[in-house]
Amino acid sequence: MGKRGASRREFLARAAVSAGAVAGAGLAGGAAAGSQEQHNDPGAPAAVQPRSAGQEHGTFFNHDEAATIAAFTERLMPGAPGKPGARDAGVLNYIDLALAGAYADLQEFYRRGLAQLEEHCRKIHSESFVRLATARQDDVIRTLEEGTAEGFTWPTAQEFFNIIRTHTMEGMFADPVYGGNKEFAGWRLVGFPGAQPVFTPADMQSRQAFTRAPITGLQVQLKRT
Repeated sequence: MGKRGASRREFLARAAVSAGAVAGAGLAGGAAAGSQEQHNDPGAPAAVQPRSAGQEHGTFFNHDEAATIAAFTERLMPGAPGKPGARDAGVLNYIDLALAGAYADLQEFYRRGLAQLEEHCRKIHSESFVRLATARQDDVIRTLEEGTAEGFTWPTAQEFFNIIRTHTMEGMFADPVYGGNKEFAGWRLVGFPGAQPVFTPADMQSRQAFTRAPITGLQVQLKRT
């Protein structure tokens, strides 16, 4: 993992800590979907059409789209020995489920963004994003973040980057009941305790990352009620 990937991981992890590990976020639509204005591009498709079961990956993405999102989010939050990344935490599953439900209004946004990303990578690098070396994937992501990637109209390159980064953080650090943060990978990464039956006085006073088991989430709590 390059320095850029490592620094990006540390930035997202620190942001998650400052935001309370996004622990209470259940598909926080206001953070993403609510920030998008209605797009009225006359050339845009009217709606995303349902796919046959043989074409789907999960609930929304097809195989190629899923592969691209998996690769993209892993570069945003790359795994390392002892440190889970986006793949480990099931971020793809989180985004896939969200786009079939709470974030359904972003389906066209994702489809068009992914199509523009594919066209951009083939034009600049003569390969699709998933086939690029990780260093080149990082370069492509950097141009999206900076808004200098060619060929993006709607969503713009920065809009596309910002939404995927937001959803990657949600998939890493939101409660596992929403499909990401698999086996509490994100919470363990930042030392977030999750839902605990009781905190000891020592826990309350400690400034160290929380490591005592068990870490539980909403799904476990709901089963107990």
